[in-house]
Amino acid sequence: MDSHNTLPIKKLLVAEDNESNFLLVMAILKKEYQIIHAVDGVETLQKYRQYSPDAILMDLKMPNMDGLEATREIRKLNTYIPIIIVSAFAFDSDKQEANEAGCTDYLTKPIDSRLLKETLKKYLS
Repeated sequence: MDSHNTLPIKKLLVAEDNESNFLLVMAILKKEYQIIHAVDGVETLQKYRQYSPDAILMDLKMPNMDGLEATREIRKLNTYIPIIIVSAFAFDSDKQEANEAGCTDYLTKPIDSRLLKETLKKYLS
């Protein structure tokens, strides 16, 4: 048996209210990560507490509680978990707001699968 294959699979919480966007992320990452899905910021907080994921991919525009608010709430509980914003909004003002809320990094949609994987590896290795 290969001893270096015993690393536990990293858990990734994906906060995304758009089903097709979520399915795309799932297709890109499901071989390497255990994916937990949340459809809004409120559910993101619940599932963060429930599953203690290793990292979070956070959409900005979601119903009930947006990604910035959810990021701020999670930062009150955990200052070091990687929170990577994935958003269609690429304005500097959006990135600035996300940084102030406490996000670790910022990727723009449409998502680049290679960049997504590299970004996660950077924070999770």
